[in-house]
Amino acid sequence: MLLPAVIITIIFRYVPIGGLSVAFMDYQTVFGFFDQEWVGWDNFTYIFNLPGFYNVLWNTFFIAVMKILGNLIVPVAFALLLNEVRHKRYKQSVQTLLYLPHFLSWVALAGVLVDILSPSSGILNNVLGFFGVKPIFFLGNPDIFPYTLVITDVWKEFGWGTIIYLAAITTIDPTQYEAAIIDGAGRWKQTMHVTLPALAPVIILLTVLGIGNVLQAGFDQVYNLYSPQVYSTGDIIDTLVYRIGIVDVQFGPAAAVGFFKSVVSFILIVTGYRLAHRLTGYRVF
Repeated sequence: MLLPAVIITIIFRYVPIGGLSVAFMDYQTVFGFFDQEWVGWDNFTYIFNLPGFYNVLWNTFFIAVMKILGNLIVPVAFALLLNEVRHKRYKQSVQTLLYLPHFLSWVALAGVLVDILSPSSGILNNVLGFFGVKPIFFLGNPDIFPYTLVITDVWKEFGWGTIIYLAAITTIDPTQYEAAIIDGAGRWKQTMHVTLPALAPVIILLTVLGIGNVLQAGFDQVYNLYSPQVYSTGDIIDTLVYRIGIVDVQFGPAAAVGFFKSVVSFILIVTGYRLAHRLTGYRVF
């Protein structure tokens, strides 16, 4: 039963690893793969000397970390709030509405967000204008754009994350709440002294495992929402690779950037798993 999945994984995950050798080539499409000129570390030297490369690296790190924090805090908060709802049908309806955006692609959502956030005709700016606030160019202002990315990503994904924490809450022994009630604890103290401590291992585990995604700022979202006027704060490693490799047809430097990202991500993932094992006892093998 596992054989098809193993074959697909090998074909699409392990066989392409051989393509990393392009990072050490002056790759030209007119020649065969084995006829390329090897240039050693020249492609890496080129990308590290690119104007703005370290700014792109910082943008990626900043946006990714903000997303990790947002997708931690908001789902936990909503899971705690939904846990207090006693009307079962209402609770299920709200939960369904919350995680529905998770299933929508960024291609579709980007078109919706462009209309909603438009400085001239967007619904949000019209509402803000009603209160005397001047139009805000959410997708065109470099100072605001990174936060727009974070907020829209959290809005899209927090409902899905809420499910994980709600599932963890259902495993808490009800007798702990009964003991807290006997001791005079209200709903707030029950949450602080029973629910949150029980959720702590799950929160720590997901946070630590998220370390491996520090350089994954979300290509689909950024590519569909950014523009040249916000490159200074919105350009990330994946979009840089796209422009270098696909637009400028410089496959060697693009592969070098991807190789650099893979090495850093590998180190962070290994570190994350080690921390997860130390802090929560979580192990893959």
